[in-house]
Amino acid sequence: MTSETGLVERWRTLLTSYNAVAGHLERALQETHGLTMSEFETLDRLASTVECEKRRMQDLEADMYLSQSALSRTVARLEKSGLVERALCEADRRGVFVAVTDAGRRVHTEARQTQLNVLAEHLAAEPVNAA
Repeated sequence: MTSETGLVERWRTLLTSYNAVAGHLERALQETHGLTMSEFETLDRLASTVECEKRRMQDLEADMYLSQSALSRTVARLEKSGLVERALCEADRRGVFVAVTDAGRRVHTEARQTQLNVLAEHLAAEPVNAA
């Protein structure tokens, strides 16, 4: 087996694993919490924000796999559901901040356990309890 063939096979194995886990996670989040994986990931990143509990959309986009327009649509859906809030930046009117609401934190906490259970099922031997 050449190193090129080995790399391609490893890549395909990684993609197969990712797609299997992502599919299960997407279904579990949707069925249990009414969230897409992108919505959960957005909530997850916002819920882990410690500084002033809000993030600039630009910074959030830089950390995620979503395009600017996809993230904007995701945040709009979360905002419509009351899980996040958006506000204009006072210093730079082009900047938009987004923060998770109390309702968003509750949904995130519940959905995080679902995420951990799916990840444990596919990547570990036993379920994990959220701390």
